[in-house]
Formats: sequence, C-alpha cells, structure tokens
Amino acid sequence: MTHCDCQTTRRAFLRAGLAGAGFALGLPGLWGRAAFAQTAATLAGPASGRERVLVVVELAGGNDGLNTVAPVGHDVYRRLRPKLALKRESTLRLDDAFGLHPRAVGLANLFERGRLAIVHGCGYPEPDRSHFTAMRYWHTAAPHRGEERGWVGRAADALWPAGRKAALVSLGEQESLALRSQHQGAIVFADPDAYQRNGDPGAAALYAKLVGEGASRRETLDFVRQVARVASETSEQVRAATARYRTSVSYGTPFPTITRDLRNVAALVAADFPARVYYLSFSGFDTHSAQTERQQLLLQYLADALEGFQKDLDRIGRASNVLVLAFSEFGRRVEENASGGTDHGTAGPMFLVGAPVIGGLHGTFPDLADLDDGDLRFTMDFRRVYATALAWLGVETPGALLGGEFEPLAVLRA
Repeated sequence: MTHCDCQTTRRAFLRAGLAGAGFALGLPGLWGRAAFAQTAATLAGPASGRERVLVVVELAGGNDGLNTVAPVGHDVYRRLRPKLALKRESTLRLDDAFGLHPRAVGLANLFERGRLAIVHGCGYPEPDRSHFTAMRYWHTAAPHRGEERGWVGRAADALWPAGRKAALVSLGEQESLALRSQHQGAIVFADPDAYQRNGDPGAAALYAKLVGEGASRRETLDFVRQVARVASETSEQVRAATARYRTSVSYGTPFPTITRDLRNVAALVAADFPARVYYLSFSGFDTHSAQTERQQLLLQYLADALEGFQKDLDRIGRASNVLVLAFSEFGRRVEENASGGTDHGTAGPMFLVGAPVIGGLHGTFPDLADLDDGDLRFTMDFRRVYATALAWLGVETPGALLGGEFEPLAVLRA
C-alpha cells in the first residue's frame, strides 16, 4: 500500500470539498486567526431553536429613499423633482407629511399593523458615494477605517467566543463581508438544492474517509474532519428543510431573489435550524435612469416578500422571535437628473420589521431646505440602528462593539 501524508490532498479537499459545500471559512487565512481548538468548538458548539433571530436585507445599489418614504408635504421635494416626485394622493399615507410608494402595499400593511419601524435620515459623517466603498463601510460599520471583520462577525465573536455551530447564514454566491469574523464560519448558499459538496468527483472517496473517521492524534487533521462533518450535516439540513417546506402564504412574484430567500429563511426558522443571523442581498436599486419603472417593481417585490414573510412567521408561531433589518448603502440625490433617474446621494431611511418592533416613523427627517451641496444631511448614524439589532441578539454593549457611543434606539418592545 502506498503511504500518503495527505498534506496536498487535504489542501485540495478543503478547496474543492468544503468550498463546493458552500461552507465559507476563509480557510487559508484561518490558521493564523484562530486556534484549532477554538475554531473546532465554533463548528460543534451548542445550538438550539426558538432563540432570537436577525434577518438582514441589503438593498444593493443605493435605494432612493425619497421616493420610498416620500416627503409629500415638502415643497422642496416637488420643486427639485418635477417629474419624479410622487403625488400626495397617489402615495400610501403614513401621516400628513409622508407617504409610502404606491407599489409598496405590503410595507403599508405592515405599518398599519405596527410591524414596520421607519428610521429617517440614516447615514454617517463624510459619506462616500462609491458603491464599493460605501458598502464596505456599511458591512464593517467602520466608516473611513480599515476594519477587516464585519459588524455581524464581530458580534458573533463577542457572543460566542468559544464558538457556535452554524450561527451565521449568508444567502448568496459568497459570504458577505458583514459576516466575516475571527472564529465563526458562515454557511453560504444561493440555491438550497445546490448546497452540497460539488468538488472533484475523484476526491469523493477521500472526502468520505475524512468525514467518517474518528479522532486522531493530529490536531490539524481532526480540525479538517470536523469542518467537513459540519459542512455535510448543514447542507443536508438546509436541503431537507427547504425541500419539505409547504406554505399557503404568498410572498408575491416568485422570481425575485428576495422572494426565494425569505421563503427559505422561513423554512429554516420553522425547522429550528440553529442560525441566529441570516444575511440577504437584493440588488438593482442603482436607478440613474428610468427610475419610475424600475423602482416601482423593486419596491413591490420587496414589500410583498416582507409581508409574506411576516404572515408566514405568524403561521408557524415564530413572529416574536424574528427581527428584520433592511438598509441600502446610500440614498439618492434630492434633485432628479436628465435621464429620468437620480444619482448617488447620501442619507436614506432604514427599516426594522417584525412583531418585536414599535411601528411608526422614528428619528428626524433631514431638512430639505438645508442640503449639503444637493444632498441630504444625515440625522441618524446608521450604527445606532445596528446597535438596536445587536442588542436584540444579546450583545450587552453594542456601541462599544461598533466603535463608539451608539445607543440602541427605543424601537423594540421589551
């Protein structure tokens, strides 16, 4: 029999086997970031259902907040947007000054039920209008700093320093920077049916051998086996939970990713999957042209999916356990452009959705008569909304974790 020290094959296994399973651990850099024992504990740590869950929805591209939560009572809004401004009578009334976009019926229904909290004017000092840079700031909650870990990832490190199995799930093609942590690997998948080992078929025997064997005296090898087992177990759990999930609740049009992703989250919550944070991205909000047509569809998809998700949580008896946070990396400029759209701006609204929220309009709307070179001045640091979500998860001093004195908002029920 030929001897093999498995160093090369183990490396290939990690890349092909685990990457194919969608278990995003960033393995090449992990060895220097965390001890083997601590990381192994992360993978095998405690997990239980019916705990508080946070669902983060990223509206990628820069959603136009002014035509989402329209300031229909402000003359400046109509003057600077002669074509794009929504008419008061066409919006879904929130109060005398604000109305929701007419296609966001699901959001209006949630607002009426007291399950939608809208936080005005969210941003940060010296905003950046680059998609890449701005999104990095929102992912790390560290504007103008070189933070490598995400805001959720740092929370995971604080909450579960000894590790926790499958605490973070990123629904997409790759792990969101927001989830990057020191000790916690995220489960990553876009399509649950494809969440499985997709590596080299020739390595299947090695994969099965590494997963199936018991403890050895080699710490590295034991770590690899533990990673493999968890990747295999979670992929099976995810596929089974989503495949068998049945619901009569409509999430709206079935094609958008937000519809599919929220339904899959509901399936995993119903199955008591151990995740504490689900991270979703819904793109298309960069409306430099033809904004009226594009944004109305996006907002309808978003609103229908969020309302369906809430109804489904009610149906399975889990509404009180789940909080949704939705944000975009920046808003749009107040003045419309010549192409029937709006260009990159600064501040915009954030949304907290669910039975735990105190619904309504929160914070201070930016003064449209006091713009910063045509842009809104932020009135709420977005990290206070993040702090609210982290407090919901159980972080005792969320402001410190976010790098400052960012107090949670009083928008959640005790």
